[in-house]
Amino acid sequence: MPPSTPNTDAIFEALISDRNNPAALRKRIETLEFLLERSFTIPGINRPVGLDAIVGLVPVVGDVVTAVMGAYIIWEARNLGMPKWKLWRMMGNLGVDTALGAIPLVGDAFDFLFRSNTRNLRIIRKHLDKHHPGTIVIDQ
Repeated sequence: MPPSTPNTDAIFEALISDRNNPAALRKRIETLEFLLERSFTIPGINRPVGLDAIVGLVPVVGDVVTAVMGAYIIWEARNLGMPKWKLWRMMGNLGVDTALGAIPLVGDAFDFLFRSNTRNLRIIRKHLDKHHPGTIVIDQ
């Protein structure tokens, strides 16, 4: 009897129960963006940084890991049904961040200043606010 191939939809359904719900998608992406871009504050200068800048200090591996995490945000946007031009814009943000972030020293400073995941979240928020107004969260 040949081995059965796992059903990827069933796997994702087990991990993320309401993956097609725009409100849940918004919360997942906002949480990931917070983790990647603003999860820590540097004492003294009160500048928020996240895993993107910290893990990016590790040569090659750090940039690959943060690029994969940023690609997840784009994958979620694709599942949301966003237009291709917005997806390409998001890929451009991530590509610039990954390419320039890979340069030693200069790239670390660039990661500190250029927040591709925040830019991509802004694109997704505009789309959700327009096409799924029930997902709007009022910031306090």
